[in-house]
Amino acid sequence: MKNEVLERISREVQDNDVVLYMKGSAAFPQCGFSAAIVQILESLGIPFVTVDVLGNATLRQALKEFADWPSTPQLYIKGEFVGGCDIVREMHSAGELHAFLAEKGILR
Repeated sequence: MKNEVLERISREVQDNDVVLYMKGSAAFPQCGFSAAIVQILESLGIPFVTVDVLGNATLRQALKEFADWPSTPQLYIKGEFVGGCDIVREMHSAGELHAFLAEKGILR
């Protein structure tokens, strides 16, 4: 089962330019950290896919292993793990997130 979930995560991050694994949805985040990343992504005007991890303990555990990162939310851009809330906030504040998105062809 866990291998199937790891394969699912791999497909999701490869098939979508920007994926946010979060608690809740973009329309109704269930934690402040998830809400903060949604707000940042929406402020940049880029399309992104969200995956709610709250109802699936296997998915939450597999995510920890997939990125070797202990918590949610987790942001992936063009298949690459970017980080959690603190990292995304810091990158955004420093202009690094915009530059990274431009480098990946998502922002101009």
